[in-house]
Amino acid sequence: MHIVLLCGGAGKRLWPLSNELRSKLFVDILPSPGGGRESMISRVCRQLDSSDLLDSTLIISHQNQTDITTRHTKGKIPVIGEPFKRGTFTAAALASLYLKSYGAAEPDDMICIAPADVFADENFFRSFKLLPEILKQSHADIILIGTRPTYASEQYGYILPGKKEPNGYAPVTQFIEKPELDVAETLLQHGALWNCGVYAFSLAFMLSHIEKNGLPVHYEQLLTLYEQLPERSFDKQVAEQSQRAVVLPYEGVWQDIGSWDALCDQLDSNVLGHGRISESSPDSYIVNELPYPIHVIGVPGIITVASPDGILIANKKDSNEIKEQLGSIPLQPMYVEATWGSYRVMERSVEDENTTVTTLNMTLLPGKHIGLRKHRLGCRAWTVISGRGQVLINGQIRQVTTGNQFAITLNSLFSILAETRMVILEVQLGVPENEVSMPYEAEDWKVMIELAGSYKSPD
Repeated sequence: MHIVLLCGGAGKRLWPLSNELRSKLFVDILPSPGGGRESMISRVCRQLDSSDLLDSTLIISHQNQTDITTRHTKGKIPVIGEPFKRGTFTAAALASLYLKSYGAAEPDDMICIAPADVFADENFFRSFKLLPEILKQSHADIILIGTRPTYASEQYGYILPGKKEPNGYAPVTQFIEKPELDVAETLLQHGALWNCGVYAFSLAFMLSHIEKNGLPVHYEQLLTLYEQLPERSFDKQVAEQSQRAVVLPYEGVWQDIGSWDALCDQLDSNVLGHGRISESSPDSYIVNELPYPIHVIGVPGIITVASPDGILIANKKDSNEIKEQLGSIPLQPMYVEATWGSYRVMERSVEDENTTVTTLNMTLLPGKHIGLRKHRLGCRAWTVISGRGQVLINGQIRQVTTGNQFAITLNSLFSILAETRMVILEVQLGVPENEVSMPYEAEDWKVMIELAGSYKSPD
């Protein structure tokens, strides 16, 4: 069995802690069993590991999030980068072809796709181990996992099961996607299940649907077509079209943490970060990533969230409206995580129509380095605030420590290695938003030096 975690989202449901590069999956906010806090994706990987399933798992995410995905999964599982967001069907197709093209899966092997942001207990993931045998016994094309609804909701898809078989699964008689409230209430009376977004099928079954949709059955060929592809939903393209689908009911903990209201139920404290809540503000929460204290007085039932990306103050029950308020306009992330560390935009100003000045606070983790980068526009100045490391500029290495300053000028090829944790103040002058990265991220610093010395500019 091969497990594929689908990792997507525009980063607006838990704004301002989430953004386009740090979606809700990567926010370290959930209580961790070992103390401290963990992200949703870290929690899922920990649970898969405890169920002995992590070694057979891979993740597919947008290519802009591959670095942060690798960081939160500690590099333990492969991460496939989608060049464009094209829906759950296309993502599942790309992952399936990756497994096929690189010889990891045979046509009869089972593939199980699941959302990476699922919030459930360990038994939920252990139930994945039942799916191969159910697929064999039921002669079904596809298996789903459904859970008992706790209330009538318009936000979930529903599965109407038929008569349960002795080994626990049941045939699917109907799919209903996000029904009106009165319909949802009727569905509950008829024993309908919430769709958990977990689908299991053979690789051969998925290949047939890929061909049916006019797509190539080779990984690299699909990648070349990705930009031109329409968005396709796995529900619509596959699950709802299948004449032989079965569902495995799950009775344990399962929840979609898609709003601040739902997330607050999982927190172990009403205040995370700097701040205080008065006794006259029951059921209120503060989540503060800024160094400035927040005080809530005489306002019950609200959520106050502050980060470099903005500030949200909302009634908990209405907090989900933030997605609509933000609209479809892309937001410029002010906080970004990568495999090498993170950076926060402190200030961005426009001096004139041709000059933008941006000040960043960069943190590099010990032993990590940023990939080789070619400076094509503007310049940048670095000041080492703390720590020590090595800077590589145009093939020359320089040892740097606290207080050292240096500049990266036009057409320079550069990188930096942190020997200890490093904090760097960076001032960018006229640097484009999407800095050009070179096509290699060598783990070994010595290899990086060799690459820099052998690099020939295409210019």
